[in-house]
Amino acid sequence: MIERTSLEPSLLMESAWMDVIQKMDETYADLLAYQVELEKKNADLESMRQFMDSVLGAMTDILIVCDQTGRVLQINRAVELQLGRDQATVEGSAIQDLFTGASAAPLQDMLKLAAKRKTVGARELCLAGLNGDIPIEVHAAPRLDARGRVVGVVLIGRPVGEVKRAYASLNDAHEQLKAAQAQLVHSEKMASLGRLVSGVAHELNNPISFVYGNAHALERYVGRLEAYFQKVWSGAPREELIELREDLNVDRAVSRMREAISGALEGAERVRDIVESLRRFSADGRGQSERFDLVQAVQTAIGWVIKGRDRHFTLHADVPERLEITGRSGHIQQVVMNIVQNACDSIEGQAEQVVSVTIRQDGEDAVITIADNGPGIAEEARTKLFEPFFTTKPVGKGTGLGLSISYKIIEEHGGHLSAGNGEDGGAVFTIRLPLSGPQSAPAGEDIPT
Repeated sequence: MIERTSLEPSLLMESAWMDVIQKMDETYADLLAYQVELEKKNADLESMRQFMDSVLGAMTDILIVCDQTGRVLQINRAVELQLGRDQATVEGSAIQDLFTGASAAPLQDMLKLAAKRKTVGARELCLAGLNGDIPIEVHAAPRLDARGRVVGVVLIGRPVGEVKRAYASLNDAHEQLKAAQAQLVHSEKMASLGRLVSGVAHELNNPISFVYGNAHALERYVGRLEAYFQKVWSGAPREELIELREDLNVDRAVSRMREAISGALEGAERVRDIVESLRRFSADGRGQSERFDLVQAVQTAIGWVIKGRDRHFTLHADVPERLEITGRSGHIQQVVMNIVQNACDSIEGQAEQVVSVTIRQDGEDAVITIADNGPGIAEEARTKLFEPFFTTKPVGKGTGLGLSISYKIIEEHGGHLSAGNGEDGGAVFTIRLPLSGPQSAPAGEDIPT
């Protein structure tokens, strides 16, 4: 049997107090940890609040936050500047009070739609500003709480004057870019034409010489007729006129005058056609699309390239008699000339220089294929071939614009330009054009040259 002493109750009490003190220490430590964490979160919240205030203050767009009843909860610095009132004087007032009376109905409609979570497009409202009414373009969006419930509406807007100035500035920049592109393309076209001046001069020289020769013949024939008719008008006897007629060979002069006139007309018409082709080729792109014979346009372009080169190449052509399409013949000629010139440059140094051109109809498209027997297109160049200023030619031999411009022209015609290598080597360029012309651009719209 265990004997109990009088100390046992005090020992038990001490043990209990030790447990209580230990629990209090643990609780106090937890409270300190919670306090540290709370202070950290408060600091984070304060930092976030300052960040949001700085963002809202830096915004140039107007921002108004209201509750579901249309009472203003917060505005940013841009609104304060426009109204001439601070946040404290505006908070709690009806949002309609910030706008003119004419804006009341569309503003109410925007608030209702946003409160129903519906998309609200831009509306033009009028803010009652400090220095007069301020037209603004406003967007509305619902404000949600943590549970996803609509608790208000947020309005964001920008003065219409700024929007219009921004659009005007953007439009001016776009127009300048278009003008620079057109000038660049036109310069490249003129550079191409410059390389063919000798061929064009030869092309013009033949019909001009024909006209010149026939004009001299006509002058001789007219001189004989004048001498004969002067005798007739002077009343010379019939026997003398017959003799003079035989001496001057008047009958032959009369019979050949029509031939000389016909020849001169033919030469003049040929000059006219050449000049018209040059005019279409050098046009700046403001003409309308028209029906033209693709075969003739391609043959003309190739003829200019041939006449402009010192060493002629062998041309294999497989083309139909005629194939009409809608577009700008001068632009298509420019593309064909660029590609054929590149083909001629690539086959320089080959023992046999061959360029093959085929034209065929494939459904609703016309397809032009231009191939050469050169070294072909390197793999690393194929992905950059149609990029502006990319060229594989030596410095001073090419601008790197020809193919990029050609690609753009064909694209504007509703077609497609592609490049690859043939099975037997050499580069192959394929031009696909719709017979009916571009479908996306209305008639008369400019196509960059």
